[in-house]
Amino acid sequence: MSNATVKSAATQKGALKKNTVSVLGVFGPKADMRALMRLSSGRVKKVKLGSRVSSGTVVAIDAEGVMLRQSGRTTRIVIPGS
Repeated sequence: MSNATVKSAATQKGALKKNTVSVLGVFGPKADMRALMRLSSGRVKKVKLGSRVSSGTVVAIDAEGVMLRQSGRTTRIVIPGS
């Protein structure tokens, strides 16, 4: 396979919206999962349960994404393409 073929197979155009918080992936044992999140600034941060990100606090991580508590509301952020 050429580099161009691999790149096109591994890339989803428009999957990550600019200026928003996105989940890039989750990893680790089920009892202690972590996630990689792309913050609205473009910075990538490894988070765990209780971590604070610009838009809230991580209250849960599972195979589909992250749950954030923001201003009294809980929001799910899913992994793009899942």
